[in-house]
Amino acid sequence: MTVKPRPAPSGKTSPGTAEADLAFLRRIVEGGSGRGQIPMGVLFLAGGLLYGFQCLFHLGQAAGIVRIPDWASLIFVVSVTLVMLAVVAWAVHYGRKFGLKSSAGPTVSRAMDGAFSATGAANLAIIVVFGVGAARDNDFAIWLYYPAIVFAFQSIAWFVAWTLKRKPWMGMVALGHWSTAVALGLLVRDPIAYTWVCAAALFLLFALPGWIILREARAAQAAA
Repeated sequence: MTVKPRPAPSGKTSPGTAEADLAFLRRIVEGGSGRGQIPMGVLFLAGGLLYGFQCLFHLGQAAGIVRIPDWASLIFVVSVTLVMLAVVAWAVHYGRKFGLKSSAGPTVSRAMDGAFSATGAANLAIIVVFGVGAARDNDFAIWLYYPAIVFAFQSIAWFVAWTLKRKPWMGMVALGHWSTAVALGLLVRDPIAYTWVCAAALFLLFALPGWIILREARAAQAAA
C-alpha cells in the first residue's frame, strides 16, 4: 500500500517552499531576470568603444600616424555618432519589444534606471550651456569642460548604483569617473593629455562596465 505524503498544515510552509520563496525575493531585489539591464549594458559598451576609438583616431592624427583629408575625418566623426544613435534606437526598441518599463521593475532596478536617466537629462542641459558659451566666446576650451561634467554626473549615478547594490566594482567605477572629471577639468589647455585621459576613461569606465553589466544580465537571465 502506498502512503501519500500529508500536505503541510494551513498557514505553514515546508522547508522547500520557504527556500523557493527566499530565492524569488532575492531575484526581485537583485533585479529580476536581468533582461532589463541588457540595453544599459549595450549602451555603455558601444559608447565606450565607439568614442574611445574616436579619441585614439584623433591622437593618431596629432601624432601624424593618421593622415587623411579633412572631409574624410569629418565623415569618420559623423559615422561614429550615427552608429551610436543607431544603438540608442535599438535600445529603445528592445525596451518596448519586451515591455521593459522602469515603473514595473524591482525597486533597486527602478532606482538605478532613474539615476542614470536623470544623469542623461542633465547632460542635455549642460550641452546647451557649454555649447553656447564656447560659440559665444569663440573658445573651444570652454566646450572641453563639458566632458568633465559628464564624468562628474556619471560618478553620481554610479555611486547611487554602488549604494543600492554594494558591488565593489561599481564603487571603483564611481571613483574612476570622479577622478576623470577632475583630471579633465585641469587638462583643458593640454589637448593631447586631455584626449589620452578621455580615451582611457571611455574604455575603462564605459566599455568595461557595459561588458560587466551584459555578462551579469545574461547570467541572471539564464538562471531565471
